[in-house]
Amino acid sequence: MNSTNFEKYNFKPFIIEAVTKLGFSEPTEIQERLIPIIEKGESAIGQSQTGTGKTHAYILPIIEKINPNLNEVQAVITAPTRELANQIYQEILKVIEHADEAEKYTARSFIGGTDKLRAIEKLKNQPQIVVGTPGRINDLVKENALHVHKAGILVIDEADLMLDMGFIQDVDQFAGRMPEKLQMLVFSATIPEKLKPFMKKYMENPKYVQIDPKKATAENIEHMLMPARHRNKVSLVHSALIAFNPYLAIVFTNTKKKADEVADGLIAQGAKVGRIHGDLTPRERKRVMKQVKDLEYQYIVATDLAARGIDIEGVSHVINYELPSDLDFYIHRVGRTARAGYSGIALTVYESSDEDALNRLEKMGISFKNVDLTNGELIEISERNKRKKRQKKENEVDVKAKSMVKKPQKVKPGYKKKMQADLDKLKKRAHRIEKRKK
Repeated sequence: MNSTNFEKYNFKPFIIEAVTKLGFSEPTEIQERLIPIIEKGESAIGQSQTGTGKTHAYILPIIEKINPNLNEVQAVITAPTRELANQIYQEILKVIEHADEAEKYTARSFIGGTDKLRAIEKLKNQPQIVVGTPGRINDLVKENALHVHKAGILVIDEADLMLDMGFIQDVDQFAGRMPEKLQMLVFSATIPEKLKPFMKKYMENPKYVQIDPKKATAENIEHMLMPARHRNKVSLVHSALIAFNPYLAIVFTNTKKKADEVADGLIAQGAKVGRIHGDLTPRERKRVMKQVKDLEYQYIVATDLAARGIDIEGVSHVINYELPSDLDFYIHRVGRTARAGYSGIALTVYESSDEDALNRLEKMGISFKNVDLTNGELIEISERNKRKKRQKKENEVDVKAKSMVKKPQKVKPGYKKKMQADLDKLKKRAHRIEKRKK
């Protein structure tokens, strides 16, 4: 068996075997810092951007702590979306399948949109690890079907998104039934003020681990800007997609309505498009995710649900049809590409009203390449602020002209009109001189 740097954590041999099979040799920064804390049984808050390896930072030490001889719920892991819950569950299965047959490790996933009675039926035997969405877990706890009163570990993944979606109340209800000495692990890209009272209620002196991105986004993402210039944006995005010919591209919109509009527009132009947003039924979302996995689509149109809640492999290009109002979501969106050491391209189609947001993104350390389409090809163009700079230069002529027009000592009637006429004459002359120089 290949050696791996995870051996230093004294994990059981089957966990090391699984880690090796998954291709992990070096722990990521968040894993390096969190695994020892979780192993000690301490509560922790992990703040990091997407793609830092946080899922394995908690599932590996949790599996290590599970007693395979106890057929009761020992850990509860919650996620805001069905897809994310399912992904976490699948990662747990990939690890526990390596366990010795004599040691029985059990995990179950419980998510909304599935048959509740069937879930209750399955709970005749309580699993050791429960993964799911807060609403469904809370329902099963209230029905006395899922017994969490002995589970000593609670994980809340994507806590800020959970707060936005109104799920913290559900978590609060079943967390209140869990042991008093609860090890709570909260993971979040941001720590909103409204989340703090909830954390304070359940966490005593938690360890706080913040992984500051060395850059706002991964280094191997190329950020591009393309001006909309009153052109049809759907056609523009379609042409950009044709020019890119991506392995897999996600086009992000801010609303479900806009996602459908863009998807329908791209389909009308002959593109095969998948769509992911909150209005799809669980069955439809499952089908789309399977089609994406089977590479049936080259393009996906999605809302920000896919930026945070869903891990889609092989995304080579991200296109922002519109900029998100919360610029943190720009980071989450573009974080879908350039994962696992690959490079990626993030293109934003912008309007003149986006100027302020673009300036703020630049202040966050993102540097953009300015591009446009010419005969179906993406070409580099001059920076978007060049025009402003040029206007400033021309305005220097106006300033000079103004300085040459003297304000009369005594103000006579109609002096403003006379001054304006003198000023216009001088400006015309100055502009003529400037033109000759050129």
